[in-house]
Amino acid sequence: MTDQDRSPRPDRRTLSSAARLYAVQALFQMEAAGQSADRVTREFQNFRIDFEDRDGPTAEADEALFNRIVDDAVTWQSRIDQATDRGLVARWPIDRIDPVLRAVFRAAGAEIVAERAPAKVVISEYVRLTEAFFPEGREARFVNAVLDHVARDLRPDSLP
Repeated sequence: MTDQDRSPRPDRRTLSSAARLYAVQALFQMEAAGQSADRVTREFQNFRIDFEDRDGPTAEADEALFNRIVDDAVTWQSRIDQATDRGLVARWPIDRIDPVLRAVFRAAGAEIVAERAPAKVVISEYVRLTEAFFPEGREARFVNAVLDHVARDLRPDSLP
């Protein structure tokens, strides 16, 4: 296949959004299957990100961002979970919420802790991602509120 046969490379925002989606999926898989970060990231790099199979191609992604999110989520999980717990109703600690939402909070929390992107951008991206998993919208509003609290907790100067 020549370069002319390939479609144009997606823009940076599209690649970043795909990396975030894959990171949420990887964090979910790590928890659900009890698999290590190394095993899951290798699987995603080899068989999921920009991969062609019988069902067709999967999305290309910013693999460096994907790796950073997963690594930072693992490294900072306790800190992220504690900040998320403080943003949740006291009777609903993070270990009692939907595992997909937990993965969303951990991925977003990793980006908030790492301070590589503005908190508002991180919150917006993960709210949009939540809408893809939960189209009803209720969960997206919930994620927005909790991530706003998490950002104010972990990066007090990040939001007005």
